[in-house]
Amino acid sequence: MATATRAQPNGLARFFARRLLQAVPVLLGIVIFSFVILHLAPGDAVDVMAGEAGTGDAAYMAELRAKYGLDQPLPVQLLRYGTQILQLDLGYSIRNNSPVRDLILQRLGPTLILMSVSIVGSVAMGVLFGAIAAIRRNTLLDDLISLVALLAYAMPIFWIGLMLIILFSVTLGVLPSGGFMDVARQDVGPLARAVDIGRHLVLPALTLSLFYFAIYTRLMRASMLEVMGLDYIRTARAKGLGAAKVTIRHVVRNALLPIVTMLGMQMASLLGGAVVVETVFNWPGIGRLTYDAVFQRDYALLIGILLMSSALVIFINMLVDLAYSWLDPRIKAR
Repeated sequence: MATATRAQPNGLARFFARRLLQAVPVLLGIVIFSFVILHLAPGDAVDVMAGEAGTGDAAYMAELRAKYGLDQPLPVQLLRYGTQILQLDLGYSIRNNSPVRDLILQRLGPTLILMSVSIVGSVAMGVLFGAIAAIRRNTLLDDLISLVALLAYAMPIFWIGLMLIILFSVTLGVLPSGGFMDVARQDVGPLARAVDIGRHLVLPALTLSLFYFAIYTRLMRASMLEVMGLDYIRTARAKGLGAAKVTIRHVVRNALLPIVTMLGMQMASLLGGAVVVETVFNWPGIGRLTYDAVFQRDYALLIGILLMSSALVIFINMLVDLAYSWLDPRIKAR
């Protein structure tokens, strides 16, 4: 509903409560669908463990399946897993011999760091260069920015990561090629450790940011050109407002609305990109954990990661809706 006021505290509480209620059936559907699809695939974690141990003893494998309930019919396993979810228990990882919740929490921090830096970097660079391209449209600078954005969009993420490793790690030797931090520097102070993590973060964050930078640059340019042609912009200029004031207060702010919308829509794909980037750079996050769980057929861990990722996407989209209402005062979160 369009109004002239913004959401009040009580309105925000109702907004969050309603969105949380809407998220419950969504998450329930995700759990059921992923559980059924994964368990219809041939093999399980017991097969992987038996293969790694070099033994295929049927009695031993049957004992393991009985121990972890994998010998039960699929509806029984689903009902048991749903009961665990209601108790905030994401299950047990047979392959890692650890609760799924603990494994996810251990890897969640590095992934949130990578995603946060990538989001801030890609949006900041995209808005800046998109605005410059729109202001200097049909010039050499505009063509150059558009060309760089097109190249960044066309190149696969894994290829960008490999090229950055070759350039900055192998050729120049100025940045580490992977990992979260130097294992030989774990006993240093907090500041030195933060600097070390930052050095390891540069290449994976840059790799993940470049693709989305291209999208936001082109979207910001198109959005600004559209806003600059509206009647109220011409009216503001006719009233004698300076070009910088009109651009910052009126053009850029309204041009950011499609950027915010696109950001909310791309959170799921950003998590997918993190899987590739964390694999290329051996970054110890959720993406790398997902990659390992797929090959280990650790279904409980995969479903737990999917459930956590879905909840994270839903939460971020709620924040995006609030940011949208802040940018456009006519929109009120109800």
